[in-house]
Amino acid sequence: MASESLPFSRSAARAEGRARLGPLWGLSHLALVVWSILMIIPIVWTFLASVKTESEIFGDAWSLPEALRFDNYARAWEQAHIGQYMLNSVIVVFFSVAGTMLLGAMAAYVLARYRFRGNRAIYLLFVSGLAFPVYLALTPLFFVVQNMGTIPVIGQFIGLNSHGGLVLVYIAYSLPFTVFFLAAFFRTLPGAVAEAALVDGASHSRVFFQIMLPMARPGIVSITIFNVLGQWNQYQIPLVLLAGDREKWVLTQGIADISTAAGYDADWAALFAALSMAILPMLVVYTLFQRQIQAGLTAGALK
Repeated sequence: MASESLPFSRSAARAEGRARLGPLWGLSHLALVVWSILMIIPIVWTFLASVKTESEIFGDAWSLPEALRFDNYARAWEQAHIGQYMLNSVIVVFFSVAGTMLLGAMAAYVLARYRFRGNRAIYLLFVSGLAFPVYLALTPLFFVVQNMGTIPVIGQFIGLNSHGGLVLVYIAYSLPFTVFFLAAFFRTLPGAVAEAALVDGASHSRVFFQIMLPMARPGIVSITIFNVLGQWNQYQIPLVLLAGDREKWVLTQGIADISTAAGYDADWAALFAALSMAILPMLVVYTLFQRQIQAGLTAGALK
């Protein structure tokens, strides 16, 4: 009986929402359709151009290729070193997202669940980072990372032209939004479970890692995906911090190099193949986790 009433309740809720919004319901759906088309068309065109010859690319934009030129992908992967740049991006994004989520989740949990002197000031300090574009600080950031390279023993791993330095910068600029998002999410979680665990003798760290963190999974997954997308597509920061070592370049630098290396004689077919290889992993990630992202964004409101 419950399973039969569920579709009816959903349809009734949709009908109620449609009646409440009136003409806005149709306009909102029209806007979503237009927005979807504007997003889908460039992606489809990029994948289509990636299997064309250059003459076909600059001919009829929407014509199908006479033959699928998968050698464009092989040329981009090997000759343009996109494979190496993609591996570098995977390494940097993996460690930077892991560090961001670990530090951000712990900071957000403490700021959301514990009351102490300076709590609000520290929270506002994190949130203020959202109002400061990192691009305005590229010059001082360059010198900060350069100075970190002079630290004995570990300087070579966190200085300029190192993935470690780039990871630290990614973590720093991703923390404000991560803390802001997760702090709001942790406030919605019930405190009775944590209090019961503390009464039973569990430490604060055990309560966080074994109880509260699993309960916050929707929010954790959502902000993780946002950080992956943002750091995977980052270009300006690695351009400044990794300019001196071509072997350390990330994917966005490699793609830009294809279009600028030969001026107007760039390998456009290989460029679109490289773009397709950069887009595809993010499409797969978002497709696989879209339900978790939606759940994380709406969980706070529903609670």
